[in-house]
Amino acid sequence: MSISTSGSTSHGSKTDGKNGTMNATTDATTTEATRRSLLSGMNWLVWRQHRAAFWTILAATALSVAWIVYRRGQMMDFLDSHGYPAKGLAEMGNEFAPFVNAFSPVSLAFVTIPILLGVFLGAPLLAGDLENGTSKLIAAQSMSRTRWLATKLGLAALVVVVSMTALSAAFGWWWNPVKSEVTVLDWTSTEAFNTTGPVPVALTLFSVFGGVAIGAVLRRTLMAMVVTFGFTVVVQVVWSYFLLSLGNVITLTTNKGVGENSTPSLPEGAYQIDEWYRTGSGDLLGWSTCAGGDTDAAREVCLKKADVVGWAVDYLPMSQMNGMQWFGASILFALTAGVAVFLFVWGRKRLV
Repeated sequence: MSISTSGSTSHGSKTDGKNGTMNATTDATTTEATRRSLLSGMNWLVWRQHRAAFWTILAATALSVAWIVYRRGQMMDFLDSHGYPAKGLAEMGNEFAPFVNAFSPVSLAFVTIPILLGVFLGAPLLAGDLENGTSKLIAAQSMSRTRWLATKLGLAALVVVVSMTALSAAFGWWWNPVKSEVTVLDWTSTEAFNTTGPVPVALTLFSVFGGVAIGAVLRRTLMAMVVTFGFTVVVQVVWSYFLLSLGNVITLTTNKGVGENSTPSLPEGAYQIDEWYRTGSGDLLGWSTCAGGDTDAAREVCLKKADVVGWAVDYLPMSQMNGMQWFGASILFALTAGVAVFLFVWGRKRLV
C-alpha cells in the first residue's frame, strides 16, 4: 500500500511537471505571438515608413526632459540654500535672475512645438502617400483603407500624446515651486498656460490632425506643409485671444473711497483684468473719469459729484488655472475628434 501510494505520487508529479512545462511553453508562445502581431502588418509598415520622424520626436523629448530635470535640480539647490520660501525671491536680488531667464526661452520653444509637428508630421502623413501613389498600392492589398488610416492616425497620436505629456509634466514640475511668483512666469501667458497641464497635448493633437486633413485634401506635400503652417499659426493666435475667456471673472468691490491705499488687494497670483470707480448706486465709471482735474482738490470735487464710493476690480484667481486648462483642452479634443471623423468619412472614397 505504501509502495502503491508512492508510485501514484511519483506519477502525479511527472504529470504535473509535463503540464507545467506545456503551460509555460504555451504562455511563452502566446506572448511572442502577441509581440509579433503588434510589430507586424500595418503597424510595422506605418512605423517603418515614419520611423525617422517618430524617433526624432521621442529622442528630442527625452533630451528636453533630461535638461529640465537638471535645471530644476540646480534651481532647488539654490532656493534651499537661500531659505526659500521663508525668504522671498525679491530679497535674493539678481542672484535668481539666471534661473528666471531659463524659463522664458524654454516655454517659448515649447509653444512652437504644435506648429512644428503640424507642419512636419501632420501635413506629410497622408499627403506623401497620396502624392507618390503609395495609397493606391495600399488600397490594392487585403488591408482596408480604414485600417490604414486608423493606423496612421493612431501611431501619430500615440507619439504626440506620449511626447507632449512628458514635456508638460516636466515643465510643470520645474515651474511648480515658483509658480506663484509673477516675476518668473505669468500664469495667464501662453508661455505658462500652453506648456503645462493638458493644453499642450490637446493643442498639438489638433494641430497635427488639422495638418493631416489639409494634406489629405490638397494631396501635395509641400503645399500642405505651407498651408498647415498658416493654419497652426492662426490656431495659436485665436487660442491666445480667447484664453482668458475660459475662466470665470470675479469682481471685487469696495466702498471705502478711492484715496491712498484704498485699492483692493487681490489674492496671490491673481490676474487683474480691469478696474473702475464704483458709485453709490452701483454704476461703474472708468478710472480716468476725473483724471482731467488740474488739482487734487478738483479731482475730489469731481469724484464727490459723481458719487464715487469705491473700486470695482475684475480678476481671475490663479486657482482657476487648472479648470481653465481642462475646459480649453476639452474643446480642442472635441475639435480634433471632429477632424478625425471628417478624415474617416471623406477618406473612405477619396484616399486613393
